[in-house]
Order: sequence, then C-alpha cells, then structure tokens
Amino acid sequence: MNSRTVQLLLLYGALLGIASLLLAPFAWLLSTALKAESADLFAFPPQWIPDPIVWSNFAKAWDILPFIRYLYNTFYIAIATVLINVFLSSMTGFALARMHFRGRQFILYAVLATTMVPFQVLLIPLFIVTLKLGLVDSYAGVILPVAVNAFGIFLLRQAFSTIPKDLEDAARIDGCSDWHIFSRIMIPLVKPALATLAAFTFVSQWNDFIWPLIVLKNRDLYTLQLGLASLQGVFGVNWRYISAASIIALVPTVLFFLFTQRFFTKGMTAGAVKG
Repeated sequence: MNSRTVQLLLLYGALLGIASLLLAPFAWLLSTALKAESADLFAFPPQWIPDPIVWSNFAKAWDILPFIRYLYNTFYIAIATVLINVFLSSMTGFALARMHFRGRQFILYAVLATTMVPFQVLLIPLFIVTLKLGLVDSYAGVILPVAVNAFGIFLLRQAFSTIPKDLEDAARIDGCSDWHIFSRIMIPLVKPALATLAAFTFVSQWNDFIWPLIVLKNRDLYTLQLGLASLQGVFGVNWRYISAASIIALVPTVLFFLFTQRFFTKGMTAGAVKG
C-alpha cells in the first residue's frame, strides 16, 4: 500500500467521521419520530433503533396540524421571496459590476455595511414600517421586508465581475441594449450563482421563525415553523409528534436543494468560448 493510498484512506475516513457527526442529529430526530412511547426518548443507553417502529406517528402529526395550509403558506412565502431576491439582486449586482456611474463603489460599500447590523436590531424599525404600510398579518408583510439582502447583491456582483468584458463589448457591437446584455448574455453565465442564492434564500425563508411570529397573528397564515412551535403545549410536549412533523417540514428543503444542485455544475462551462 503506497503513501497516496494511505492518504486517501485517511481523507475518506476523516470525511466519513465528519459526515457521521453532522448526520447524527437527523438520525436521532428520525429515531425519535418512530418510537412508541415518550419514555423511550430518555432511556439510557439511548435506543437508536426503535422497537417497535411506529410509522403512525407521521400520520398523527399530519392530522394534528393543518399541514396542507401551512405547507401552502410556507411555499408561497419562500418561492415569492426567492423570485424577488434573485430578480432584484441580479439587477443590482449587474449594475454594480458592469455599469460605470458616480458613487458606484460607495453604494457597494453601503450595501456591505448592512451585513454588520444584526437582524434583531432591525426588528422594531421593520415592524413599525410594516405596521404603517398596513402589511401586518399578510403575506406581503412577511416577504417584502426580507426580500432582498446584501449577501445576494454581493454574490451576484462578484459573479458578474468574473465574466470577460469581451463578451459584453461584442454584444454592444451587435447592437444589444443593456437589458438584452443582462437578460440574454449575463444571466445564463451566472446560473450557478443564481442557483446558490435561490437555495440559500429558500432554506432561510423556509426555516424563518422570528419575523413571521412577529408579523402574523392569523393562524390561517401561519408557516410550518410557527405550526411546529404550536405543538409544544403548556402542560406537556409530545416529542414524537414534533419530531415527525419536523421531518415532514424538512423534506421540501432537501428536495429544493437537490433540484437546484444540478445548476451548480450546469453553468460552469456555459461561458466557455471556443477558439
């Protein structure tokens, strides 16, 4: 066994160990969701494989909460936020990367400076503005205040900056306007960055709890995270049903990531120019 083989085995062993640590909480969550009694959760040593396995916990968790309504609300809010964020961040990133105008660098630095302000500090001002606009207890009140962020603008600005200027110059010689250059040339070349931003935005909005909790009062508008929190009763908590409901809520984020993952590599060679 040569040294390279040993290095590969050590590398794979380290990666497997890290993956096991990262997946352990999800394995325990699934184990909790399949147990028959709440007392089994506190058994020592921990019982990783339930005996018996109770699949009906998922059906009971589904019946306890209006999952269809909560799924619709969460999907609507998450997808709308993704579309708005990707569209506006791409336009802003394109302007900051490819257009030349006075104050461009100042605007970029001002946008980046907002990342140093914790979201918790903005909760009260955002709520006051949302209240004044009459958007409390509505989808728009959840979506618009967090629809665009500095991370998306900076990510796409950097992606647009890596595109060779020769492509833009050639398009201008052919008579393309700024909008055609943006929509037909630049956007296809930054698909990996767009997919990354979409995935981050979807997961962030899907798991958001604080802002929807503040804005939404009508239970018919609740997201899945608010619905899961409502499962914790005053006099007791059924961790089996909460775990089962959490797994159900986790599935869409995994599916969305798997859907967008193919764009990460699909656009890598989209800008290749044949000699």
